[in-house]
Amino acid sequence: MTPLFDTVLVANRGEIACRVIRTLKELGIRSVAVYSTPDAGARHVREADEALCIGPAAASESYLNIDAVVAACTASGAQAVHPGYGFLSENLAFAQALEAAGITFIGPNVEALNVMGDKIRSKNHVSAAGVPVTPGICLPGLSDAELMAAAADIGFPVLIKPSAGGGGKGMQNVFSAAELPAALATARRVAASSFGDDTLFLERLVANPRHIEVQILGDNFGNVVHLGERECSLQRRHQKVIEEAPSPLLSALPDGAAIRERLGAAACDAGASVNYTGAGTVEFLVSNDNPGEFFFMEMNTRLQVEHPVTEMVVRVDGEPLDLVACQLRIAAGEKLGFTQGDLTLEGHAVEARVYAESPAQGFLPAAGEVVLLDESVALRQGVRVDSSLLQGLEVSANYDPMLAKVIARGSDRAQALERLDEALRDYVVLGVPTNVEYLRLLLADPDVQAGRLDTNLIERKLPELSFRTVDAGDYAEAALVLRSARGGAPAAPPSSPWARTDGWRIGGPAPWRSTWAAPGRTGVVTVSVSRANSGTAGSDVVLVTGLGGGTQEVRTVEGASGRHAAIEGNTVFLGSGGWSAQLQRLERDAATARMLPGLDRKNAAADPQVRSPMPGTVTMVNAATGDRVEAGTVLLAVEAMKMEHQLVAAIAGTVHIAVGVGALVKAEQVVAHVTPDAPAQRESETTSPEGE
Repeated sequence: MTPLFDTVLVANRGEIACRVIRTLKELGIRSVAVYSTPDAGARHVREADEALCIGPAAASESYLNIDAVVAACTASGAQAVHPGYGFLSENLAFAQALEAAGITFIGPNVEALNVMGDKIRSKNHVSAAGVPVTPGICLPGLSDAELMAAAADIGFPVLIKPSAGGGGKGMQNVFSAAELPAALATARRVAASSFGDDTLFLERLVANPRHIEVQILGDNFGNVVHLGERECSLQRRHQKVIEEAPSPLLSALPDGAAIRERLGAAACDAGASVNYTGAGTVEFLVSNDNPGEFFFMEMNTRLQVEHPVTEMVVRVDGEPLDLVACQLRIAAGEKLGFTQGDLTLEGHAVEARVYAESPAQGFLPAAGEVVLLDESVALRQGVRVDSSLLQGLEVSANYDPMLAKVIARGSDRAQALERLDEALRDYVVLGVPTNVEYLRLLLADPDVQAGRLDTNLIERKLPELSFRTVDAGDYAEAALVLRSARGGAPAAPPSSPWARTDGWRIGGPAPWRSTWAAPGRTGVVTVSVSRANSGTAGSDVVLVTGLGGGTQEVRTVEGASGRHAAIEGNTVFLGSGGWSAQLQRLERDAATARMLPGLDRKNAAADPQVRSPMPGTVTMVNAATGDRVEAGTVLLAVEAMKMEHQLVAAIAGTVHIAVGVGALVKAEQVVAHVTPDAPAQRESETTSPEGE
């Protein structure tokens, strides 16, 4: 057997870096992590044998800095680099720089990176190798006039796609010739700004499409095998959300096994056409209406985010397969060691991506400190968690918001879905908003349960999803949790009445009042707590005022809610069944500051204070202090985790801007204030009496 590497550097961060380091440890290989300054306390840094800082927060100056990564290899003595996914994983210049430095790139050869890194080049290349491609026009340097002429021949609807980049950026669905000029202009603008290349091509838009991809492995001896397919049709804005293996579409068809073999053979042909080495994924568009018809979309020349579902169902002579270990062995010069006939698929696996975001608030990215973490669901049968999280970790707004992946395997799809939902129900992250509630809502959808999937399903279903909002019970729970945590006077013995925290006093208990605010609510809620006279041990009556203008009575028993709770200062974090929220107790000055802006507003319809809905960096300021603005005027933009959010004035008036470009802001921070226009002076009623 070929000796493996002594030291491997992982040129990535987050959960994929942790996942690669785990396999390196199992193989006895020394691991080296790299990190940016805000990632100094990250999990992958702690788990590696050595860690080197390669630059500041900006990815362009750290994780995308080829010279810095190569220098870290030299400093640490790394013989090879695993790039994970994203960042430099498909960067041709990076692979060439490593080759020049005598360092092994744990990825495909330069030929594969060059051909498959461009969608036009890759599509034409695999078509020549006999791989079916979507009908369309795929040539470099096409002008708008040439694209419009081609669209008439292809027939509408068509799909405009940028040649460079990925993630759905710049893609435009066009249903008529009249829409095409504007759509081309938009696609070129987005492609140029995102990838530095505005080259476009056209494909026939496949109605009712499914996204099915095939995992392949190739070695340096010409052997290429496929490991079955993954269904990745559950996407939002062309970003995958839930993935599974095998595809429920193919599993349900009488000729599904034959289609699976045809897909696998086409993927192997695509890989063999570029002498592919290592792990790669060939992505296909499959028609729901005609599953036997499939088309090559692109090849990802790296490990995929969703690779765990393949690992959980593929068996080699009855044993599970570790794709990272396969990558390492292939890069070290070993043969695959098995053939297509040695591979079998057993059971079903489903993966859900956990993001730091708030789906109920338009999927705004989130950041903050993880104040409570429980990932013990990973100990359950058939459940796996690939995570970057630690309790106390500060989740930064500088990078992709994916925090973890929860994966479940079952003997069949129904059991895998059930196990995944139960794992998400009990998976606990407090302190940072996540999409776990949203994932559970998707898994419960009847079409998802039945396997009736397509790439547009989430967009259709999203308006129907009902996210839980903070209610009176949550305010009551927060008040009780904080009161209990505050405790009594430490010097008093437990039996002393002075140690009691229930408001005891001669003549009856006193209420314990506190004012609270939650994200998404501009008002405040006053919670009054007193011990009930029902005789129930620990029973409290909580009166919550300010919700809907009335007062609601909540009767609760401390510790009986079954929720998870954590406290950070005056903020209480609550979580239950995948839902989570944070409620902040406001001191008198803060409560007054919250209430005053609404006193002069008619029916509290608009807020003169403009708050950032998320932590991030101010990237644009569109007004200056003293300017008069109208309601709806864009005042500034805040960017976090690759997403820009524009903040607008809710009312007309004179604006005061509190931050500048480049400023770091917190969630709910006031970034601007609009002083309303003075009411028009009423005309004095001096009209002459009628008839005079």
